[in-house]
Amino acid sequence: MTLHVPLRRVGASGLLVSVVGIGCNNFGRPGTRTETLEGTRDVLDAAIDSGVTFLDTADMYGGYPGMSEELMGEALRGRRDRVVLATKFGHSGMPNPEGFQGSKASRSYVRRSVEASLSRLQTDWIDLYQLHTPDDATPIEETLDALGDLVREGKVRYIGHSNLSGWQIAEAHFTALMRHGVPFVSAQNQYSLLARGAQRNVLRAVERYGLGFFPYFPLHNGLLTGKFTREAAPADTRIMRQRPHIYENAPWDQLEAFQAFCDQRGITMLEATFGWLLSRPSLSSVIAGATTPEQVRANAAAATAWTPTAAELDEIDAIFPPPEPA
Repeated sequence: MTLHVPLRRVGASGLLVSVVGIGCNNFGRPGTRTETLEGTRDVLDAAIDSGVTFLDTADMYGGYPGMSEELMGEALRGRRDRVVLATKFGHSGMPNPEGFQGSKASRSYVRRSVEASLSRLQTDWIDLYQLHTPDDATPIEETLDALGDLVREGKVRYIGHSNLSGWQIAEAHFTALMRHGVPFVSAQNQYSLLARGAQRNVLRAVERYGLGFFPYFPLHNGLLTGKFTREAAPADTRIMRQRPHIYENAPWDQLEAFQAFCDQRGITMLEATFGWLLSRPSLSSVIAGATTPEQVRANAAAATAWTPTAAELDEIDAIFPPPEPA
């Protein structure tokens, strides 16, 4: 039976997304269950069946660049219209295609990237096309013009960005406004109870300019799911395989206080984390990675399991203090 996962608008735009999304960076990742088409399809089957229909990927994800998109294109064949598909281009850490000399947000790179993503995803349109990281070598006017052309051509429905700072968000907003161009509708930055730095400037800019916000690493690599304790950690997890230092340096006093907070209310840490995230102003969807159908279903159920009161939000702030104002 399909779970009822609510939809939210992305900022002031007309785009609607499920409040739980799938971060697709694990599709094609070596050593995971979703390295294969079968594993990817299992997760996407569970997502669609659970009402988790917002899928967020990038042209650099997978065992090689583009592999995540390729697997998704195959797995979504025949049901493309049942999902909201987001992808990204222009990560500063991704090598340029062979023979290409332009910068990552230039008109020529945007054109080249979108055609490649459309082909790999086996689709005629991308619902949300996002600049992955800032590109200091390209004027934002050029990037916005190129993306606006894609919107007018119907290849892209909406545009967003990722990893921009507060002042860059403001610059992009006013550039689009003054040039009567197509504006960005969303921002995606790292944000969780253990990484609240976006509250200093990014979230203030997002709220001021009417954008929707997507946090990445919202579960902080799994530390906020309740699966990890000071004494034990699941071996078959990404954090233990690739990032053991995150577990080793985890703030266990805070995490144990949060677990006690959850125990007092008879909820899981996962449910509390989703409840806190979804209480944040301007947040449109919690994009969480998954490598098993069980993880997808647990995230979907957590979306509506618990809604914190104002007093409970204050208690959480006491455990995980917000950053000082800039």
